[in-house]
Amino acid sequence: MFIKKNDKFDTLIGSGSEFTGNIIVDGTVRIDGRFTGSIKADWIIIGNNADISGDITAKGVVIGARMHGNIEAAETVEIKPKGILYGDVRTKKLAVAEGAVFEGRSFIHKEVDENSQDNQ
Repeated sequence: MFIKKNDKFDTLIGSGSEFTGNIIVDGTVRIDGRFTGSIKADWIIIGNNADISGDITAKGVVIGARMHGNIEAAETVEIKPKGILYGDVRTKKLAVAEGAVFEGRSFIHKEVDENSQDNQ
């Protein structure tokens, strides 16, 4: 699975917290509570007790709980064994662990090699 190299969180919505609105962060967001809205960040980690409703735009996303919404990730999306995603995913790499739930569409895009014969 995908491993995030840095465990530093720039924004944290803790367990027992509720937040409604939009978040834009240069860095990592971890959500362990309830969130409704949209999130744009470098990395987004949805903790095991979180409940998310809204869309996400990031480099990478790790889902450990329930999420309703669409994800646009430039690099990776990982759904952990207890993760539940109801929504569409656009990314380069998608990992769905055994036991995870994913109901939606996935669009996996690859990097285009500019020297490829197909592009001429």
